Amino acid sequence: MAEEFSGLEFERPVIELENRIDELKQSSADKLDNPADKSGQIDVKAEVKKLEKQCEELKQKIYTVLTPAQKVLLARHPKRPYSMDYINSLFTDFIELHGDRCFADDKAVICGCAMFNGMPVVVIGQQKGRTVQENIDRNFGSMLPEGYRKALRVMYFAEKFNKPVITLIDTPGAYPGIGAEERGQSEAIARNLREMSILKTPIVAIVIGEGGSGGALGIGVADRILMLENAYYSVISPEGCASILFHDAKRSGEAAESLKLTAQDLYTFGVTDEIIKEPLGGAHRDIRFVADNIRSALTKHITELKKYNVNTLLENRYEKYRKIGKFQEKIPPPSSKKKKH
Repeated sequence: MAEEFSGLEFERPVIELENRIDELKQSSADKLDNPADKSGQIDVKAEVKKLEKQCEELKQKIYTVLTPAQKVLLARHPKRPYSMDYINSLFTDFIELHGDRCFADDKAVICGCAMFNGMPVVVIGQQKGRTVQENIDRNFGSMLPEGYRKALRVMYFAEKFNKPVITLIDTPGAYPGIGAEERGQSEAIARNLREMSILKTPIVAIVIGEGGSGGALGIGVADRILMLENAYYSVISPEGCASILFHDAKRSGEAAESLKLTAQDLYTFGVTDEIIKEPLGGAHRDIRFVADNIRSALTKHITELKKYNVNTLLENRYEKYRKIGKFQEKIPPPSSKKKKH
Protein backbone atom coordinates (compact mmCIF):
# COMPACT_ATOMS: atom_id res chain seq x y z
CA MET A 1 0.00 0.00 0.00
CA ALA A 2 1.31 3.47 -0.93
CA GLU A 3 2.32 5.71 1.94
CA GLU A 4 -0.17 8.50 2.62
CA PHE A 5 1.07 11.96 1.67
CA SER A 6 2.12 13.75 4.87
CA GLY A 7 2.69 17.21 3.45
CA LEU A 8 5.57 19.17 2.00
CA GLU A 9 8.65 19.41 4.18
CA PHE A 10 8.33 23.12 4.91
CA GLU A 11 4.66 22.83 5.90
CA ARG A 12 4.96 19.82 8.22
CA PRO A 13 5.14 21.94 11.42
CA VAL A 14 1.72 23.38 10.49
CA ILE A 15 0.27 19.95 9.70
CA GLU A 16 1.57 18.48 12.96
CA LEU A 17 -0.01 21.33 14.93
CA GLU A 18 -3.30 20.94 13.06
CA ASN A 19 -3.29 17.21 13.81
CA ARG A 20 -2.74 17.96 17.49
CA ILE A 21 -5.68 20.39 17.45
CA ASP A 22 -7.90 17.77 15.79
CA GLU A 23 -6.92 15.20 18.42
CA LEU A 24 -7.80 17.58 21.25
CA LYS A 25 -11.13 18.45 19.64
CA GLN A 26 -11.93 14.77 19.27
CA SER A 27 -10.97 14.20 22.90
CA SER A 28 -13.28 17.02 23.96
CA ALA A 29 -16.12 15.60 21.85
CA ASP A 30 -15.65 12.16 23.42
CA LYS A 31 -15.97 13.68 26.87
CA LEU A 32 -19.19 15.44 25.89
CA ASP A 33 -20.56 12.14 24.62
CA ASN A 34 -19.80 10.63 28.02
CA PRO A 35 -21.55 12.81 30.68
CA ALA A 36 -19.95 10.74 33.43
CA ASP A 37 -16.49 11.94 32.40
CA LYS A 38 -16.09 15.73 32.39
CA SER A 39 -12.57 15.87 33.74
CA GLY A 40 -10.40 18.47 32.01
CA GLN A 41 -13.14 19.55 29.57
CA ILE A 42 -12.58 23.29 30.15
CA ASP A 43 -8.80 22.89 29.99
CA VAL A 44 -9.07 21.12 26.62
CA LYS A 45 -11.08 23.99 25.10
CA ALA A 46 -8.56 26.52 26.39
CA GLU A 47 -5.69 24.49 24.98
CA VAL A 48 -7.38 24.19 21.58
CA LYS A 49 -7.90 27.95 21.41
CA LYS A 50 -4.27 28.54 22.33
CA LEU A 51 -3.00 26.07 19.71
CA GLU A 52 -5.26 27.52 17.01
CA LYS A 53 -3.74 30.94 17.61
CA GLN A 54 -0.25 29.44 17.42
CA CYS A 55 -1.20 27.66 14.19
CA GLU A 56 -2.36 30.88 12.51
CA GLU A 57 0.83 32.63 13.54
CA LEU A 58 2.88 29.72 12.19
CA LYS A 59 1.01 29.81 8.87
CA GLN A 60 1.73 33.52 8.55
CA LYS A 61 5.39 32.92 9.33
CA ILE A 62 5.78 30.09 6.78
CA TYR A 63 3.42 30.86 3.91
CA THR A 64 3.97 34.61 3.53
CA VAL A 65 7.69 34.24 2.81
CA LEU A 66 7.74 31.26 0.45
CA THR A 67 10.69 30.96 -1.91
CA PRO A 68 10.07 30.42 -5.66
CA ALA A 69 11.10 26.77 -5.23
CA GLN A 70 8.56 26.30 -2.43
CA LYS A 71 5.84 27.87 -4.59
CA VAL A 72 6.67 25.38 -7.32
CA LEU A 73 6.14 22.58 -4.79
CA LEU A 74 2.76 24.07 -3.78
CA ALA A 75 1.77 24.31 -7.46
CA ARG A 76 2.45 20.56 -7.70
CA HIS A 77 0.80 19.66 -4.39
CA PRO A 78 -0.99 16.29 -4.73
CA LYS A 79 -4.10 17.71 -3.06
CA ARG A 80 -4.23 20.88 -5.16
CA PRO A 81 -7.51 21.34 -7.07
CA TYR A 82 -7.36 20.39 -10.76
CA SER A 83 -9.28 21.72 -13.74
CA MET A 84 -12.28 19.43 -13.24
CA ASP A 85 -12.61 20.61 -9.63
CA TYR A 86 -12.92 24.20 -10.84
CA ILE A 87 -15.21 23.28 -13.73
CA ASN A 88 -17.59 21.64 -11.24
CA SER A 89 -17.38 24.67 -8.93
CA LEU A 90 -17.64 27.50 -11.46
CA PHE A 91 -19.76 26.28 -14.35
CA THR A 92 -23.15 24.73 -14.92
CA ASP A 93 -24.51 22.53 -17.72
CA PHE A 94 -21.01 21.40 -18.70
CA ILE A 95 -20.98 19.11 -21.76
CA GLU A 96 -17.61 17.54 -22.56
CA LEU A 97 -16.52 17.22 -26.19
CA HIS A 98 -14.12 14.44 -27.18
CA GLY A 99 -11.58 13.78 -29.92
CA ASP A 100 -9.69 15.79 -32.52
CA ARG A 101 -11.51 14.23 -35.54
CA CYS A 102 -8.11 13.12 -36.74
CA PHE A 103 -6.52 10.52 -34.46
CA ALA A 104 -7.81 10.08 -30.89
CA ASP A 105 -9.11 11.66 -27.71
CA ASP A 106 -6.45 13.02 -25.37
CA LYS A 107 -7.53 12.64 -21.72
CA ALA A 108 -4.86 15.12 -20.56
CA VAL A 109 -7.18 17.94 -21.64
CA ILE A 110 -10.89 18.40 -20.95
CA CYS A 111 -12.86 20.49 -23.43
CA GLY A 112 -16.51 21.40 -23.52
CA CYS A 113 -19.38 23.85 -23.47
CA ALA A 114 -20.80 25.28 -20.26
CA MET A 115 -22.69 28.15 -18.72
CA PHE A 116 -20.90 30.77 -16.64
CA ASN A 117 -23.17 33.19 -14.76
CA GLY A 118 -25.87 32.51 -17.36
CA MET A 119 -23.44 33.10 -20.26
CA PRO A 120 -22.53 30.33 -22.73
CA VAL A 121 -18.75 29.72 -22.78
CA VAL A 122 -16.22 27.15 -23.95
CA VAL A 123 -13.91 25.66 -21.31
CA ILE A 124 -10.55 23.98 -21.94
CA GLY A 125 -8.62 22.57 -18.98
CA GLN A 126 -5.49 20.48 -18.61
CA GLN A 127 -6.22 17.63 -16.22
CA LYS A 128 -3.93 15.52 -14.01
CA GLY A 129 -4.94 12.36 -12.16
CA ARG A 130 -5.30 11.65 -8.45
CA THR A 131 -4.13 8.05 -8.62
CA VAL A 132 -1.27 6.37 -10.46
CA GLN A 133 -3.69 4.83 -12.98
CA GLU A 134 -5.47 8.15 -13.58
CA ASN A 135 -2.13 9.86 -14.13
CA ILE A 136 -1.11 7.18 -16.63
CA ASP A 137 -4.43 7.64 -18.47
CA ARG A 138 -3.99 11.43 -18.51
CA ASN A 139 -0.22 11.45 -19.18
CA PHE A 140 0.26 13.31 -15.89
CA GLY A 141 -1.45 16.33 -17.43
CA SER A 142 0.94 16.43 -20.41
CA MET A 143 -1.00 16.89 -23.65
CA LEU A 144 -0.47 14.95 -26.88
CA PRO A 145 -0.78 16.53 -30.37
CA GLU A 146 -4.37 15.30 -30.56
CA GLY A 147 -5.06 17.18 -27.33
CA TYR A 148 -3.97 20.47 -28.86
CA ARG A 149 -5.98 19.71 -31.98
CA LYS A 150 -9.02 18.89 -29.86
CA ALA A 151 -8.59 22.18 -28.01
CA LEU A 152 -8.31 24.09 -31.29
CA ARG A 153 -11.43 22.35 -32.63
CA VAL A 154 -13.52 23.63 -29.74
CA MET A 155 -11.93 27.08 -30.05
CA TYR A 156 -13.15 27.24 -33.64
CA PHE A 157 -16.56 26.23 -32.33
CA ALA A 158 -16.40 29.08 -29.80
CA GLU A 159 -15.46 31.56 -32.51
CA LYS A 160 -18.28 30.43 -34.79
CA PHE A 161 -20.92 30.96 -32.10
CA ASN A 162 -19.26 33.95 -30.41
CA LYS A 163 -18.60 32.20 -27.09
CA PRO A 164 -15.75 33.37 -24.80
CA VAL A 165 -12.98 30.80 -24.34
CA ILE A 166 -11.72 30.04 -20.82
CA THR A 167 -8.59 27.92 -20.50
CA LEU A 168 -7.26 26.36 -17.28
CA ILE A 169 -3.51 25.74 -17.44
CA ASP A 170 -1.92 23.04 -15.29
CA THR A 171 0.80 20.99 -16.94
CA PRO A 172 4.48 20.18 -16.44
CA GLY A 173 4.83 20.41 -20.23
CA ALA A 174 3.72 18.79 -23.46
CA TYR A 175 4.10 15.00 -23.64
CA PRO A 176 7.62 14.24 -24.98
CA GLY A 177 7.09 10.67 -26.23
CA ILE A 178 8.17 9.35 -29.63
CA GLY A 179 4.57 8.86 -30.77
CA ALA A 180 3.73 12.44 -29.91
CA GLU A 181 6.69 13.69 -31.94
CA GLU A 182 5.75 11.43 -34.87
CA ARG A 183 2.23 12.88 -34.89
CA GLY A 184 3.47 16.48 -34.94
CA GLN A 185 3.69 17.72 -31.35
CA SER A 186 5.56 20.94 -32.15
CA GLU A 187 3.39 21.67 -35.21
CA ALA A 188 0.20 21.24 -33.18
CA ILE A 189 1.41 23.65 -30.50
CA ALA A 190 2.67 26.16 -33.08
CA ARG A 191 -0.64 26.05 -34.94
CA ASN A 192 -2.52 26.76 -31.68
CA LEU A 193 -0.28 29.75 -30.98
CA ARG A 194 -1.03 31.18 -34.39
CA GLU A 195 -4.75 30.47 -34.39
CA MET A 196 -5.32 31.71 -30.83
CA SER A 197 -3.58 34.98 -31.69
CA ILE A 198 -6.23 35.69 -34.33
CA LEU A 199 -9.27 33.92 -32.83
CA LYS A 200 -12.26 36.25 -33.14
CA THR A 201 -13.67 35.79 -29.65
CA PRO A 202 -12.49 36.74 -26.13
CA ILE A 203 -9.97 34.39 -24.49
CA VAL A 204 -9.10 34.27 -20.79
CA ALA A 205 -6.37 31.91 -19.57
CA ILE A 206 -5.88 30.99 -15.90
CA VAL A 207 -2.73 29.26 -14.64
CA ILE A 208 -4.10 27.17 -11.76
CA GLY A 209 -1.00 25.09 -10.99
CA GLU A 210 1.96 24.33 -13.22
CA GLY A 211 2.51 26.35 -16.37
CA GLY A 212 5.21 24.36 -18.11
CA SER A 213 6.77 25.67 -21.32
CA GLY A 214 5.12 25.10 -24.71
CA GLY A 215 2.76 22.61 -23.14
CA ALA A 216 1.10 25.50 -21.35
CA LEU A 217 1.49 28.01 -24.19
CA GLY A 218 -0.49 25.72 -26.51
CA ILE A 219 -3.68 26.85 -24.75
CA GLY A 220 -2.25 30.03 -23.20
CA VAL A 221 -2.40 32.76 -25.86
CA ALA A 222 -5.17 34.97 -24.46
CA ASP A 223 -6.51 38.48 -24.07
CA ARG A 224 -6.12 38.13 -20.30
CA ILE A 225 -3.72 35.84 -18.44
CA LEU A 226 -4.54 35.26 -14.78
CA MET A 227 -2.54 33.25 -12.24
CA LEU A 228 -3.35 31.74 -8.90
CA GLU A 229 -1.11 33.09 -6.16
CA ASN A 230 0.99 29.93 -5.80
CA ALA A 231 1.05 28.84 -9.44
CA TYR A 232 4.09 29.14 -11.67
CA TYR A 233 4.60 29.81 -15.39
CA SER A 234 7.98 29.10 -16.95
CA VAL A 235 9.85 28.23 -20.13
CA ILE A 236 11.29 25.18 -18.35
CA SER A 237 10.98 23.42 -15.01
CA PRO A 238 13.51 24.44 -12.32
CA GLU A 239 14.92 20.89 -12.35
CA GLY A 240 15.34 20.94 -16.13
CA CYS A 241 16.96 24.36 -16.04
CA ALA A 242 19.38 23.30 -13.29
CA SER A 243 20.29 20.13 -15.19
CA ILE A 244 21.12 22.09 -18.34
CA LEU A 245 22.86 25.10 -16.84
CA PHE A 246 24.52 23.61 -13.75
CA HIS A 247 24.55 19.89 -14.68
CA ASP A 248 22.95 19.35 -11.26
CA ALA A 249 19.19 19.01 -10.76
CA LYS A 250 19.70 19.53 -7.02
CA ARG A 251 20.30 23.22 -7.73
CA SER A 252 16.66 23.60 -8.80
CA GLY A 253 16.02 26.12 -6.02
CA GLU A 254 18.67 28.41 -7.48
CA ALA A 255 17.18 27.92 -10.94
CA ALA A 256 13.66 28.69 -9.72
CA GLU A 257 14.90 32.00 -8.31
CA SER A 258 16.59 32.94 -11.59
CA LEU A 259 13.68 31.91 -13.83
CA LYS A 260 11.33 34.51 -12.28
CA LEU A 261 8.44 32.07 -12.63
CA THR A 262 6.14 33.12 -9.78
CA ALA A 263 2.83 34.91 -10.20
CA GLN A 264 4.29 37.95 -8.47
CA ASP A 265 7.31 38.14 -10.81
CA LEU A 266 5.24 37.69 -13.95
CA TYR A 267 2.70 40.30 -12.89
CA THR A 268 5.55 42.76 -12.28
CA PHE A 269 6.91 42.09 -15.77
CA GLY A 270 3.48 42.60 -17.34
CA VAL A 271 3.24 39.02 -18.61
CA THR A 272 0.10 38.33 -16.56
CA ASP A 273 -2.85 40.58 -15.82
CA GLU A 274 -4.02 39.54 -12.35
CA ILE A 275 -2.99 37.42 -9.37
CA ILE A 276 -5.86 35.46 -7.84
CA LYS A 277 -5.67 35.10 -4.07
CA GLU A 278 -5.33 31.68 -2.42
CA PRO A 279 -5.79 30.81 1.26
CA LEU A 280 -2.65 30.51 3.38
CA GLY A 281 -1.13 27.14 2.59
CA GLY A 282 -2.49 26.81 -0.93
CA ALA A 283 -5.66 26.32 -2.96
CA HIS A 284 -6.25 22.79 -1.62
CA ARG A 285 -7.04 24.21 1.83
CA ASP A 286 -10.20 26.01 0.65
CA ILE A 287 -11.29 25.39 -2.93
CA ARG A 288 -14.52 27.34 -2.40
CA PHE A 289 -12.54 30.45 -1.46
CA VAL A 290 -10.37 30.10 -4.58
CA ALA A 291 -13.32 29.33 -6.87
CA ASP A 292 -15.15 32.44 -5.65
CA ASN A 293 -12.05 34.55 -6.38
CA ILE A 294 -11.73 33.01 -9.85
CA ARG A 295 -15.40 33.69 -10.50
CA SER A 296 -14.99 37.37 -9.59
CA ALA A 297 -11.91 37.73 -11.79
CA LEU A 298 -13.51 35.94 -14.76
CA THR A 299 -16.68 38.02 -14.50
CA LYS A 300 -14.67 41.25 -14.52
CA HIS A 301 -12.40 40.38 -17.43
CA ILE A 302 -15.01 38.74 -19.66
CA THR A 303 -17.35 41.71 -19.14
CA GLU A 304 -14.56 44.07 -20.19
CA LEU A 305 -13.54 42.01 -23.23
CA LYS A 306 -17.09 41.66 -24.54
CA LYS A 307 -17.27 45.46 -24.87
CA TYR A 308 -14.72 45.43 -27.71
CA ASN A 309 -15.55 44.77 -31.33
CA VAL A 310 -13.54 42.04 -33.05
CA ASN A 311 -11.01 44.37 -34.67
CA THR A 312 -10.23 46.14 -31.40
CA LEU A 313 -10.06 42.81 -29.55
CA LEU A 314 -7.46 41.43 -31.98
CA GLU A 315 -5.51 44.67 -32.06
CA ASN A 316 -5.31 44.76 -28.26
CA ARG A 317 -4.26 41.10 -28.15
CA TYR A 318 -1.49 41.80 -30.65
CA GLU A 319 -0.24 44.80 -28.67
CA LYS A 320 -0.33 42.82 -25.43
CA TYR A 321 2.21 40.31 -26.73
CA ARG A 322 4.32 42.92 -28.52
CA LYS A 323 4.92 44.62 -25.14
CA ILE A 324 6.19 41.47 -23.41
CA GLY A 325 9.97 41.45 -23.14
CA LYS A 326 10.52 45.19 -23.51
CA PHE A 327 13.98 46.31 -22.51
CA GLN A 328 16.02 49.48 -22.49
CA GLU A 329 19.56 49.64 -23.73
CA LYS A 330 22.08 51.36 -21.50
CA ILE A 331 23.00 54.73 -22.93
CA PRO A 332 26.78 55.12 -22.97
CA PRO A 333 28.11 58.12 -21.03
CA PRO A 334 29.28 61.08 -23.10
CA SER A 335 32.94 60.94 -24.05
CA SER A 336 35.21 62.93 -21.76
CA LYS A 337 37.68 63.56 -24.58
CA LYS A 338 37.58 67.05 -26.05
CA LYS A 339 37.27 67.37 -29.77
CA LYS A 340 40.35 68.64 -31.55
CA HIS A 341 39.86 71.79 -33.54
